[in-house]
Amino acid sequence: MRILIAEDDFLSRKTISGYLSRYGECDITADGMEATFAFTSAVESGEFYDLVCLDVMMPMVDGVQALQIIRDTEEQHSVPEDKLCKVIMLTALNDDRTQKKAIEIGCAEYVNKPIDYDKMDAVLKKIGLI
Repeated sequence: MRILIAEDDFLSRKTISGYLSRYGECDITADGMEATFAFTSAVESGEFYDLVCLDVMMPMVDGVQALQIIRDTEEQHSVPEDKLCKVIMLTALNDDRTQKKAIEIGCAEYVNKPIDYDKMDAVLKKIGLI
């Protein structure tokens, strides 16, 4: 599985990537702008991500904006439905409006921080990645 992680907090990046690396190859970015660049580069080279984890609150481009860019990129490049990535939004916020917006754009799941990795396993199973 190819995984892209966008998280601005260094310790969170290390923890999340350490956990997810048992399921596949992880690429790590520190903000939404880097994430969208990495995602677009992958799509253009035909090396699709299976999973993208986006922190909601990031500098430059936040997680919801990054999600919109990701979905737009998939559409612009006519990515086949079976190659569309699953997106999990990660947040410490309890903001129903942001969660609703992310779901409308196309996130698969919304996971609260601090991350409970037993629950994360359940989410990955639910969306069919493990």
